[in-house]
Amino acid sequence: MSFLQVKNVGKSYGQVKVLKDISIDIEKGEFICLLGPSGCGKSTLLRIIAGLEDKHGGKIIINDKDMTNSPPESRNFGIVFQSYALFPNMNVYKNIAFGLENKNISKSNIDKKVKEVLEVVELSGYEKKYPSQLSGGQQQRVSIARSLIYRPAILLADEPTGNLDRKNSEEIVDLLNLSNKRFNQTILLITHDEKIALEANRIVTMEDGVIVSEKVVKK
Repeated sequence: MSFLQVKNVGKSYGQVKVLKDISIDIEKGEFICLLGPSGCGKSTLLRIIAGLEDKHGGKIIINDKDMTNSPPESRNFGIVFQSYALFPNMNVYKNIAFGLENKNISKSNIDKKVKEVLEVVELSGYEKKYPSQLSGGQQQRVSIARSLIYRPAILLADEPTGNLDRKNSEEIVDLLNLSNKRFNQTILLITHDEKIALEANRIVTMEDGVIVSEKVVKK
C-alpha cells in the first residue's frame, strides 16, 4: 500500500477544469517531482493534498487512512513555499523553533532539534541572525529547516527554487536530497525546471490539469 494516495482528484473554477481526475501513488521515503509549466495545476494539486484548498471529487489517503475531509493540521505535512515566509522580527533560531515553543517540549530538546536541522541545511552558527541579514538561498534553508524540525510525514515543496539563481537552486535541491536520505523523508517537489526535476527519484509530468507521463529517474 502506498504511503500517500491521490485518487481521482478534480478541481474546477467555474467552468474551467484545473485538475482532471488526477491519481498519484507515493511511497514512503520517495522523492517525487511534479513537473510542468505554470498554470498546469501543480500548485493547486499540492494545496489540495495539504488540505489548504477544496477539491471536486476524489480522495486523499495517507498511510492507509482516508484524510480527504481532515483539516491541514491533522495531516502532518511540512510545506515550503517559493516565498520564504519567515518572521522578520525573529532570528533564525526563533523562526525554526517557533512552533515547538508552543508545545510541551523541553528547552533542551528544542535546542537539540534546532541544532540538528541547522546542520542538515548547513546553517550552523547562524542562529542569531535575522532574515534581513541572510541571502535568498539562506532564507530558503531556514524555511526548509522550520518544516523539517517537525519530522513531517511528507514535505511539500512548492517551487522552492523559484526565487533563486541556478547555484542556490542546485544547493537547495541537494539539501532536500540530503534530508530524503538522512531522515527517509518523503518529499513532493513542484517545479517547472527540468534540471531540478532530474534530482528526484521519479518525475510526474503534468499538462493542462492531467498527468501526461511518469518516469523513474533513480532508485
